[in-house]
Amino acid sequence: MARDVDVVTERVIRRPVDVVAGYAADPANAPEWYANIRSVQWRTPPPVAVGSRLESVAGFLGRRLVYTYEVAELEAGRRMVMRTADGPFPMETTYTWEPTDDGATRMTLRNRGRPSGFASIAAPAMAAAMRRANTADLAALARVLEERGGTAGAPPG
Repeated sequence: MARDVDVVTERVIRRPVDVVAGYAADPANAPEWYANIRSVQWRTPPPVAVGSRLESVAGFLGRRLVYTYEVAELEAGRRMVMRTADGPFPMETTYTWEPTDDGATRMTLRNRGRPSGFASIAAPAMAAAMRRANTADLAALARVLEERGGTAGAPPG
């Protein structure tokens, strides 16, 4: 029986929503803050919009994974949902950004999917590894944006 993977992580980043969302929603920046993402290539013309397709090459649990993501929802500065159009197993990644009372941003990263084959057996281990990776990725994003200032502009869309 297939087991779903559903991992939610969040972090408060001490930068305004437009800066955090603008940087995090730009696929060109992903290799800088996602430890497992090696490269991202546009399969449709930029900028990010509903229907945009991007190919990501990642390393995860010792394997090289190639995914094509399609942007399914985009609410500039608030939410972006991407789904795999092609890859080892169906995955949905949701980013949300909410302002905090002190002008910072609460960013939530959610990955949901239903692995098949061997991956379904390893779903609990995969979820734990995803949680660790996502926590580290959000910490890296915070470092980029808080310590170095980031190079983010306004959110796409």
